[in-house]
Amino acid sequence: MPDGTESESRKLLVRLRDTLAEGGAGQERLDKITHLIASSMLTEVCSIYLFRDDDTLELCATEGLKAESVHQTRLRLGEGLVGRVAKTTQIVNTANAPSERGFRYMPETGEEAYSSFLGVPIQRLGETLGVLVVQSKEAREFSSDEVYALEVVAMVLAEMAELGAFVGDGAALKALHQQPVLFRGTVGQEGTAEGHIWLHEPRVVVTNPVAEDPQAETERLRKAVDDLRVSVDQMLSVAEGGDADHVQVLEAYKMFANSKGWLRRMEEDISRGLSAEAAVEKEQSIARSRMARSTDAYLRERLNDLDDLSNRLLRILTGQGSDTGAEMPDDPILVARNIGPAELLDYGRRLKGVILEEGSVGSHAAIVARALAIPLVVHASNITTEALNGNHVLLDGDQGVVHLRPDENVVKAFRDQMAMQAQAQERYASIRDLPAETLCGRRIALTMNAGLMADLPSLPTSGAEGVGLFRTELQFLVRNKMPKRAELSALYGRVLDAADGQPVVFRTLDIGSDKVLPYMKPNDEPNPALGWRAIRVGLDKPGVLRMQLQALIRAANGRPLSVMFPFIAQMDEFTVARQEIDKAMAREERLGHVLPSELKIGTMLETPSLAFAPQAFFEQVDFVSIGGNDLKQFFFAADRENERVRRRYDTLNVSFLSFLEGIVSRCRTTGTPLSFCGEDAGRPIEALCLAAIGLPSLSMRPASIGPVKHLLRRTNLEELYQVICQARESGVQSVRPAVMEYLAKAAIPSAN
Repeated sequence: MPDGTESESRKLLVRLRDTLAEGGAGQERLDKITHLIASSMLTEVCSIYLFRDDDTLELCATEGLKAESVHQTRLRLGEGLVGRVAKTTQIVNTANAPSERGFRYMPETGEEAYSSFLGVPIQRLGETLGVLVVQSKEAREFSSDEVYALEVVAMVLAEMAELGAFVGDGAALKALHQQPVLFRGTVGQEGTAEGHIWLHEPRVVVTNPVAEDPQAETERLRKAVDDLRVSVDQMLSVAEGGDADHVQVLEAYKMFANSKGWLRRMEEDISRGLSAEAAVEKEQSIARSRMARSTDAYLRERLNDLDDLSNRLLRILTGQGSDTGAEMPDDPILVARNIGPAELLDYGRRLKGVILEEGSVGSHAAIVARALAIPLVVHASNITTEALNGNHVLLDGDQGVVHLRPDENVVKAFRDQMAMQAQAQERYASIRDLPAETLCGRRIALTMNAGLMADLPSLPTSGAEGVGLFRTELQFLVRNKMPKRAELSALYGRVLDAADGQPVVFRTLDIGSDKVLPYMKPNDEPNPALGWRAIRVGLDKPGVLRMQLQALIRAANGRPLSVMFPFIAQMDEFTVARQEIDKAMAREERLGHVLPSELKIGTMLETPSLAFAPQAFFEQVDFVSIGGNDLKQFFFAADRENERVRRRYDTLNVSFLSFLEGIVSRCRTTGTPLSFCGEDAGRPIEALCLAAIGLPSLSMRPASIGPVKHLLRRTNLEELYQVICQARESGVQSVRPAVMEYLAKAAIPSAN
């Protein structure tokens, strides 16, 4: 780039900075800026469009178009060339705007005289705030230098908007981070919470987007990059020989930190007039924009690495570390892009809730959140960009909704809802020690799911009759290396101690699919949910399975022990797994260790194939637990991580209920104890129907036991079963409407 062009670019940014420093209202500043840009770039028109809501852009300032069109001209997202820039975050540069795809003529602006059009997005860290446009009568494409200059100006405008430089009257000039915002995500863990935001990674604020001295800024950047490279090398030397996945990420960090292209682009941004911090953030914004558009998983991971590395570099440049000096509120609701299980456990029960931009309903964080009974919403897009530490927030984990900075009406309605839930919990407490006995005399066993020692205090207070599922994988997931047998034995022993004689069913290691150990090399599988996971890993790599079985036997120390294998798909897998327990028992006896007083060996039924196993299987297995979450997704061929399809299929679909009833019948024939474990077991209506078709035991999160027991004790299951049968015979797809009608006529609250 010629020195003259670089000088003009810097001059424009300096003039822009000086204009912003003059003070004045937001509208006045915008008017000055459009005049400044048009005169500097020798164009007849410069216009600034800002979002007034998620789908609507508003013309907020212009030089060259009709003044009366300001705050009157509006475009939907994707409408016209301006809307196209906003939607795609792609630059539009054309010599003949009217001939462009999607062009929309706006007569109220008087723009018919202008042929050339250049529009660039005003964006910050992946969030698009608006569009900056220049136009001219001369039919020409703008040069690459002019495009670059306008991009840099748009970057500064985004930073100044973040700092509140353009606040004024009207929705488009509203102050950022002060208005109520509704986020719709995905339910990760049910429950409701009110509190204040605590950012896992506080945002870095760039207060000096324009460089005073480009040479000094370049030197600052180079020194910061050198410091970054040293820190990455140090992290790598510590990680070498450990967690392979962690090392791979750090290798990617090292590649980017040593990228000459990355450094050259940032230095070029500085030469155009940006400060070192603004140059880093410009590259970061481009990476986030590409990440949002990319469908390639590998590319998204690499762009995510670059985004994380940019954050580290920004913290070095600004001195704004993770510890900002802010105090965690008394009622913290954690907000993060994503978070690992160990980090979430570090926060522990201090948190009232968790909101993630990424994650999944089966992620490690979701598993820990369920274990800690902390409401969790995932896929809350852009919340890390919008939320500030200390913001008031309402989290509805039952619906997957987050109200950030809610208004008084929303707060009142939410608190009324929470008060009703609290009153219900008081009612449930009164029946805590009573059995889940229905009006027709059937008694349903209600047990709880657990995965951490922190869960066990809920056992006596929840009214559960034991632990129907203890997930052993959490102890493997939260560590950076394989736990030792003695450590596991001590933990399992403490679990049995805390259960105080009530039954505990330990599920052996359920890894693979969405649960990859930090120290386990991930497998590149096209469909990991149907791949090498759970018992398949245990049988192919029996060392860990044997170690875990030995730890369980020693933990029992003469007490009864129940062990359950996950994801058994056919009889042979159970037979081989059971042989491993027989070998472990024989070995422990030879070593002189005390054996369990009673040993029960069962399986989770999570694949439709196992429901059709030979009768010999049901005769030899000590118990069966239906794993409803996986079984339902395989039955309907609907990925439970995919919001488009998972909600499409109802548990009370007649096909699924008939399938479950077939399993009940087979287990009755062989006298095999049967239970149902999963999210649906803890939903009162679903639980009621599962009990009605003959399931004698349900295992759920502790908080669900009260509502389920309350409804069971007020229902006649024999009558309900007749309702289900009649609905099924009528040819309906789901029995839910008929069940709800029955409950309404019987004046039984649904508790859903």
